[in-house]
Amino acid sequence: MESMEAKLPQNPPRKTHKLVLCAQICLRIVAISTAFAATWTIVNAKETVVVFGLQFDARYTYSSAFKFFASANAITCGFTSLSLMFVLLIFRHGRFTPSNFFFLFLHDLFMMSLILSGVAAGTAIGFVGRYGNSHAGWSEICDRLKKYCDKVTASMVLSYLSVICLVVLTVISAGKSRQIIV
Repeated sequence: MESMEAKLPQNPPRKTHKLVLCAQICLRIVAISTAFAATWTIVNAKETVVVFGLQFDARYTYSSAFKFFASANAITCGFTSLSLMFVLLIFRHGRFTPSNFFFLFLHDLFMMSLILSGVAAGTAIGFVGRYGNSHAGWSEICDRLKKYCDKVTASMVLSYLSVICLVVLTVISAGKSRQIIV
Protein backbone atom coordinates (compact mmCIF):
# COMPACT_ATOMS: atom_id res chain seq x y z
CA MET A 1 0.00 0.00 0.00
CA GLU A 2 2.81 2.38 0.82
CA SER A 3 4.46 1.75 -2.52
CA MET A 4 1.23 2.67 -4.33
CA GLU A 5 1.00 5.97 -2.47
CA ALA A 6 4.63 6.74 -3.28
CA LYS A 7 3.93 6.34 -7.00
CA LEU A 8 1.01 8.79 -7.03
CA PRO A 9 2.01 12.40 -7.59
CA GLN A 10 1.25 14.57 -4.61
CA ASN A 11 -0.67 17.81 -4.91
CA PRO A 12 1.66 20.74 -5.33
CA PRO A 13 1.27 23.52 -2.78
CA ARG A 14 -1.13 26.39 -3.38
CA LYS A 15 1.80 28.65 -4.29
CA THR A 16 2.56 26.43 -7.31
CA HIS A 17 -1.07 26.67 -8.44
CA LYS A 18 -0.90 30.45 -8.25
CA LEU A 19 2.37 30.51 -10.17
CA VAL A 20 0.88 28.36 -12.94
CA LEU A 21 -2.23 30.53 -13.11
CA CYS A 22 -0.12 33.70 -13.27
CA ALA A 23 1.84 32.16 -16.16
CA GLN A 24 -1.46 31.24 -17.83
CA ILE A 25 -2.76 34.79 -17.43
CA CYS A 26 0.42 36.36 -18.84
CA LEU A 27 0.63 33.95 -21.80
CA ARG A 28 -3.06 34.46 -22.60
CA ILE A 29 -2.62 38.24 -22.58
CA VAL A 30 0.36 37.92 -24.96
CA ALA A 31 -1.58 35.50 -27.21
CA ILE A 32 -4.59 37.86 -27.30
CA SER A 33 -2.40 40.88 -28.01
CA THR A 34 -0.43 39.27 -30.80
CA ALA A 35 -3.53 37.74 -32.43
CA PHE A 36 -5.29 41.10 -32.29
CA ALA A 37 -2.23 42.91 -33.68
CA ALA A 38 -1.90 40.33 -36.48
CA THR A 39 -5.58 40.78 -37.36
CA TRP A 40 -5.30 44.56 -37.29
CA THR A 41 -2.14 44.55 -39.42
CA ILE A 42 -3.50 42.24 -42.14
CA VAL A 43 -6.83 44.09 -42.32
CA ASN A 44 -5.03 47.42 -42.76
CA ALA A 45 -2.52 46.10 -45.32
CA LYS A 46 -3.41 47.93 -48.54
CA GLU A 47 -1.33 49.32 -51.36
CA THR A 48 -1.99 50.65 -54.83
CA VAL A 49 0.70 50.89 -57.51
CA VAL A 50 0.74 51.96 -61.15
CA VAL A 51 2.68 49.72 -63.55
CA PHE A 52 2.82 50.65 -67.25
CA GLY A 53 -0.14 52.97 -66.78
CA LEU A 54 -2.28 50.28 -65.13
CA GLN A 55 -3.37 50.62 -61.53
CA PHE A 56 -2.97 47.54 -59.30
CA ASP A 57 -4.56 47.30 -55.88
CA ALA A 58 -3.50 44.83 -53.17
CA ARG A 59 -5.74 44.00 -50.21
CA TYR A 60 -6.11 41.00 -47.95
CA THR A 61 -9.68 40.45 -49.18
CA TYR A 62 -8.40 39.47 -52.63
CA SER A 63 -6.98 36.20 -51.27
CA SER A 64 -9.13 33.56 -49.61
CA ALA A 65 -6.07 32.38 -47.66
CA PHE A 66 -5.54 35.86 -46.21
CA LYS A 67 -9.26 36.12 -45.38
CA PHE A 68 -9.02 32.81 -43.52
CA PHE A 69 -5.84 34.01 -41.80
CA ALA A 70 -7.54 37.20 -40.60
CA SER A 71 -10.65 35.31 -39.48
CA ALA A 72 -8.62 32.68 -37.62
CA ASN A 73 -6.69 35.37 -35.77
CA ALA A 74 -9.86 37.28 -34.88
CA ILE A 75 -11.65 34.14 -33.63
CA THR A 76 -8.59 33.11 -31.62
CA CYS A 77 -8.36 36.57 -30.11
CA GLY A 78 -12.03 36.51 -29.09
CA PHE A 79 -12.14 33.01 -27.64
CA THR A 80 -8.81 33.39 -25.86
CA SER A 81 -10.23 36.53 -24.25
CA LEU A 82 -13.12 34.42 -22.97
CA SER A 83 -10.70 31.80 -21.64
CA LEU A 84 -8.80 34.58 -19.86
CA MET A 85 -12.02 35.42 -18.03
CA PHE A 86 -12.37 31.73 -17.09
CA VAL A 87 -8.79 31.64 -15.76
CA LEU A 88 -9.42 34.78 -13.74
CA LEU A 89 -12.51 33.14 -12.22
CA ILE A 90 -10.46 30.05 -11.33
CA PHE A 91 -7.82 32.28 -9.77
CA ARG A 92 -10.37 34.33 -7.82
CA HIS A 93 -12.35 31.38 -6.45
CA GLY A 94 -9.40 29.01 -5.98
CA ARG A 95 -10.91 26.14 -7.97
CA PHE A 96 -7.74 24.37 -9.02
CA THR A 97 -9.36 21.15 -10.28
CA PRO A 98 -8.00 18.95 -13.05
CA SER A 99 -11.34 19.21 -14.89
CA ASN A 100 -10.96 23.00 -15.13
CA PHE A 101 -7.49 22.58 -16.56
CA PHE A 102 -8.78 19.90 -18.94
CA PHE A 103 -11.31 22.38 -20.37
CA LEU A 104 -8.50 24.91 -20.76
CA PHE A 105 -6.41 22.23 -22.47
CA LEU A 106 -9.17 21.53 -25.00
CA HIS A 107 -9.71 25.24 -25.62
CA ASP A 108 -6.00 25.93 -26.08
CA LEU A 109 -5.63 22.93 -28.37
CA PHE A 110 -8.52 24.07 -30.61
CA MET A 111 -7.34 27.68 -30.72
CA MET A 112 -3.76 26.63 -31.45
CA SER A 113 -4.96 24.37 -34.26
CA LEU A 114 -7.14 27.12 -35.74
CA ILE A 115 -4.51 29.85 -35.70
CA LEU A 116 -1.80 27.43 -36.91
CA SER A 117 -3.90 26.47 -39.93
CA GLY A 118 -4.59 30.14 -40.65
CA VAL A 119 -0.95 31.17 -40.43
CA ALA A 120 0.09 28.17 -42.56
CA ALA A 121 -2.34 29.20 -45.30
CA GLY A 122 -1.20 32.81 -45.10
CA THR A 123 2.47 31.84 -45.14
CA ALA A 124 1.99 29.68 -48.24
CA ILE A 125 0.37 32.50 -50.21
CA GLY A 126 2.84 35.01 -48.82
CA PHE A 127 5.73 32.85 -50.00
CA VAL A 128 4.33 32.73 -53.52
CA GLY A 129 3.79 36.49 -53.43
CA ARG A 130 7.34 37.16 -52.29
CA TYR A 131 9.23 34.64 -54.43
CA GLY A 132 6.79 33.60 -57.15
CA ASN A 133 6.68 30.16 -58.73
CA SER A 134 8.45 29.82 -62.05
CA HIS A 135 6.99 26.35 -62.69
CA ALA A 136 3.44 27.68 -62.52
CA GLY A 137 4.30 30.94 -64.28
CA TRP A 138 3.58 33.14 -61.23
CA SER A 139 5.89 36.08 -60.81
CA GLU A 140 6.68 37.68 -57.49
CA ILE A 141 4.71 40.79 -56.56
CA CYS A 142 6.64 41.98 -53.52
CA ASP A 143 9.17 43.83 -55.66
CA ARG A 144 6.32 46.17 -56.68
CA LEU A 145 4.18 46.08 -53.52
CA LYS A 146 6.87 46.46 -50.86
CA LYS A 147 4.72 48.16 -48.19
CA TYR A 148 1.92 45.61 -48.53
CA CYS A 149 4.29 42.64 -48.33
CA ASP A 150 6.06 44.09 -45.29
CA LYS A 151 2.74 44.45 -43.46
CA VAL A 152 1.70 40.91 -44.36
CA THR A 153 5.08 39.60 -43.14
CA ALA A 154 4.72 41.49 -39.85
CA SER A 155 1.24 40.05 -39.43
CA MET A 156 2.55 36.52 -40.00
CA VAL A 157 5.32 37.00 -37.42
CA LEU A 158 2.80 38.24 -34.85
CA SER A 159 0.58 35.27 -35.55
CA TYR A 160 3.48 32.83 -35.12
CA LEU A 161 4.16 34.42 -31.71
CA SER A 162 0.55 33.75 -30.81
CA VAL A 163 0.94 30.12 -31.92
CA ILE A 164 3.98 29.73 -29.65
CA CYS A 165 2.04 31.12 -26.67
CA LEU A 166 -0.87 28.78 -27.35
CA VAL A 167 1.45 25.76 -27.65
CA VAL A 168 2.97 26.56 -24.25
CA LEU A 169 -0.52 27.07 -22.78
CA THR A 170 -1.62 23.72 -24.20
CA VAL A 171 1.33 21.94 -22.60
CA ILE A 172 0.77 23.66 -19.23
CA SER A 173 -2.96 22.87 -19.23
CA ALA A 174 -2.34 19.26 -20.25
CA GLY A 175 0.12 18.79 -17.42
CA LYS A 176 -2.16 20.33 -14.82
CA SER A 177 -5.18 18.33 -16.00
CA ARG A 178 -3.30 15.07 -15.33
CA GLN A 179 -2.64 15.75 -11.65
CA ILE A 180 -4.42 13.50 -9.20
CA ILE A 181 -6.17 15.11 -6.28
CA VAL A 182 -5.58 13.17 -3.08
